[in-house]
Amino acid sequence: MRTAVVRVKVDPGGSLTASAVTEGMAALTGMADAAGVELIQNDLAALPPSRREVEFLMTGADPAELQDVANGLCGRAFGTEPVAGVLTFVSHGTDDDAHGVLAGFGLTGQIERTPTGEGWDIVDVTLSKADVERVPESRIHTALEASLNCEVRIHTV
Repeated sequence: MRTAVVRVKVDPGGSLTASAVTEGMAALTGMADAAGVELIQNDLAALPPSRREVEFLMTGADPAELQDVANGLCGRAFGTEPVAGVLTFVSHGTDDDAHGVLAGFGLTGQIERTPTGEGWDIVDVTLSKADVERVPESRIHTALEASLNCEVRIHTV
């Protein structure tokens, strides 16, 4: 399962007082724990209203679903209309990460990992020719290498 950093702007209008933000963070901490979501602690009350953004570590593959859960938690905790921020996935260099990168391009493929015995792996990715015609191979290759931190070889069928 992939791990995402889900960011939410909890006070986009800047209407909350510092004490309301502190109370909201306390409520959010409890709600996040109950939901099995990790809230990254931050002193939001000390930040300017334009920077009041919380971050969650969440597992899942569907960005929209993850943002809906995070926005819902924030809305209940702060009593505001939160706005989804940037969502990024943390890479652990696993085959799930490789499949996630491919899914980000709207692709599916076969992943085969071969340890080299020298401390790194070679990952062979097999994609359809039609997919590679639609998405440039160089973009796929760069994204996979960055995510996996190993040598990637793309094959088309």
